[in-house]
Amino acid sequence: MLAPGRQIRRRAWRAAGLAAALTALTLGPAGAQDKTQEKTQARTFVMKVTLPTLNETQHQVVRNFAAAVERDSGGRIKAEIYPNSQLGSISRQIEGTQFNAIQVAVLPPEFCVGVDERFEVMTAPGLADDMEHATRIAADPALRKLILGLGAGKGLHGAGLAVLTPSSIISRMPIRHLADFQGKKLRIFASDFQSVAVKRLGATPVAMTLSDVVPAIQQGAIDGAIAALNVYVPMRYVDAAKYVTQTNQPTIFGVIEVSQKWYDSLPPDLQQVIDKNGNAETLAIAQWAIDFRNKMGKGWLDQGGELISLPPDEQASMMKTLGSVADDVSKTKPALREAYAVVSEVAKRTRQVASR
Repeated sequence: MLAPGRQIRRRAWRAAGLAAALTALTLGPAGAQDKTQEKTQARTFVMKVTLPTLNETQHQVVRNFAAAVERDSGGRIKAEIYPNSQLGSISRQIEGTQFNAIQVAVLPPEFCVGVDERFEVMTAPGLADDMEHATRIAADPALRKLILGLGAGKGLHGAGLAVLTPSSIISRMPIRHLADFQGKKLRIFASDFQSVAVKRLGATPVAMTLSDVVPAIQQGAIDGAIAALNVYVPMRYVDAAKYVTQTNQPTIFGVIEVSQKWYDSLPPDLQQVIDKNGNAETLAIAQWAIDFRNKMGKGWLDQGGELISLPPDEQASMMKTLGSVADDVSKTKPALREAYAVVSEVAKRTRQVASR
C-alpha cells in the first residue's frame, strides 16, 4: 500500500495526464493548425533585397519599398538592402532569388530572359517616346499583368514595374553621328532586341553585366556601353569614359521580383503587404524618376563629361532603322510575338492619350 503522500502525487499525475489528453482531443488537427498559424504570425521574416545599381532611381524604389514593407508589416518583415551587385553578378542575383538565397531582386526585366524570353519586350526600340509616355506604359494594368506574371512557375513572383530612365551610350571616343557607330563594340543588356538594334547601327553587341562595364572600357575590351546617366553619374563612369550620346532608346524599366519560395512561406496578410507596396512604390516613383534624370545631365557635365545628341535628321534616321527590330526578332518566336503585341498595343494606346 502506497504512503498517503505518494497516493496524492499519483492522483495529481493522473489528473494532469487526463487534462492533457482532453486538451489534445479538444484541439485536434484544427487546434494544432491554429498553433502553427500563431507561430507563423509571430515570426519575423528577413527580406534581403538585391540590385545592380547604386544611388539612383532603382535604388530609391528599393528604399521606398523596403520602408513601406517594414512599416505595413509592423516590423514582422525586416529588410536588408544590398545595392551595387554586392550579392553577386546580375545572373547570380536572379538565381539566388529563384532559390530563396535572396528574397527580392530589383533590376531591368530583360536580364531575366534566361527565365523567360518575353522579359525582353520592354527593350523594344521606339516603345516609349519620352519619360512621360513611358510612365503611362508602365502604369497600364494589362502590361503590368503580363510582365509581373512572366516568372510564375519559375521561382519568381512579380510585385512591381517602374520606369527608370531613357538609356544612352557612354563611349571612350565621341559618337556624334550614325557613322561613328561603325566598328564599335558596345555593351548591351541581355536582349535580342538590343543585339539586333546595335548590329543595325554597324556596331558589335557584347552582352555584359553592369559591374564589368567600367573595367571593360578601361581595358579596351569594349568601346562603350548602353546604360544611363542615372548610372554614369553616381558610379563615376567619367573616370573610364567622358562621352555620352543621348539616343534615349530604349527606355529602361525596373521590375521587383520576389522569391516565390519565400513569398509562399509568408502568411496571407504579409503577402498582401508585399504586393500592395510593390505595386504602389513602383507607380509612385515616376515623377521622382523624371526629376532625377533631369538632374543627371547637369551632374555629368559637372564631373567633366560631355553630352552629345545626334543631329535631328540622323536621330530620325536611326529610329526608322530600328523601328522594325521588335517585329523582326519576334516573328519566329510565338510567345515573344504575343507578348510584344500586348506591349505595342499599350504603347500605341497611351501615345494616343498624349496627343489628344
